[in-house]
Amino acid sequence: MKISDIRAVTVSVPLEAPLLHSNGAHWGRFVRTLVEIETDEGIVGLGEMGGGGQSAQRAFDGLKPYLLGHDPLQLEALRFKIANPTASLYNNRTQLLAAIEFACLDIIGQKMGVPVYQLLGGKLRDEIPFASYLFFRLPHLETGQGEVRTVDQLVRHASELRARHGFRTHKLKGGVFPPEYELACYQALASAFPEDRLRYDPNAALSMEDALRFGRAISHLNNDYFEDPIWGLNGMRRLRESVGMLLATNTVVVNFEQLAANILSPAVDVILLDTTFWGGIRACVKAAQICETFQYSIGVHSSGELGVQLATMLHLGAVLPNMTMAADAHYHHLLDDVIQGGKMSYRDGAIAVPSEPGLGVKLDADKVSQYAEEYRRLGDYPYDRDPSRPGWFPLIPNQRWADRPTK
Repeated sequence: MKISDIRAVTVSVPLEAPLLHSNGAHWGRFVRTLVEIETDEGIVGLGEMGGGGQSAQRAFDGLKPYLLGHDPLQLEALRFKIANPTASLYNNRTQLLAAIEFACLDIIGQKMGVPVYQLLGGKLRDEIPFASYLFFRLPHLETGQGEVRTVDQLVRHASELRARHGFRTHKLKGGVFPPEYELACYQALASAFPEDRLRYDPNAALSMEDALRFGRAISHLNNDYFEDPIWGLNGMRRLRESVGMLLATNTVVVNFEQLAANILSPAVDVILLDTTFWGGIRACVKAAQICETFQYSIGVHSSGELGVQLATMLHLGAVLPNMTMAADAHYHHLLDDVIQGGKMSYRDGAIAVPSEPGLGVKLDADKVSQYAEEYRRLGDYPYDRDPSRPGWFPLIPNQRWADRPTK
């Protein structure tokens, strides 16, 4: 079996409202690049990649000379063919490799008639629990709905998500407003849901001093962890020694060299694995096995997925024995999806692992066409800018906070 074609198309899928984060915003939509890899046997595998609000279509088109004629079962050869670690100093292709690996695993699963989780060792759970993943949000540009800026709005939004989807873990994406205001928001969530789990992620926006104050103020709450409060392994190590709570990351341990450094000199307790950032599902499984050996907890990180990447997250979560915490997903912020049957459903805060061969999802051609046209109409957006603050850009650590709400 050989790869006979690779096709990539960029889509723009709407969100309920623009999502604010420490580096800027998702401007009311996710821009994602869908990949189809076809074999000479007519099997088509699916991949997906984000790009910080930008298309990766041309990058995938440029990989055709590397892929045409390649056997999709030869995944290790594919890794070095595309993302050789020294060559990648010049052409960082880790995330491109991930999307292509998704598609190859999808092909292999379809060829063998088994779900991807069977290729990874077999599933240990039938469904994956998720956190509510709360964002501060701007109002929808057209409807004016969906704003989340005040404490009351945040708690009300979390309550609605809890009632609708069954979430019992709540993650607040911060780094937008001054730390003392976000602390009040976080404490309000803890008061509103005293039996639920909590986690806070300001995307490394805090100074060491602010992180210490924040961490000590919440250390008595029902926290899963304090995620990426500051930047860098050394900074996280200093904070970990002083704050007295678990630290987590998806930014400073995202490859095997950083994982080794963290094991040799611990700075982070919980490693959040991302099927895109690490270069594929298989890389995440390898990393999870190392974490299991050294008794590190792991989670599944979200990078703004549509249904194809969500499927990779579900198959990954299904096979990891040391995934003891709810996964992250932006998915419930989406208004639609590009897969057949529409958006996957939450039940009691969890999504069922697909059981069909391969990744278990197929593209809806009409939806892909609709949202590809939306991308052509709207184009890219700058992920590291905030549409409500013209001329603003973030610092690390940040001091250029958004104005706190007055009501």
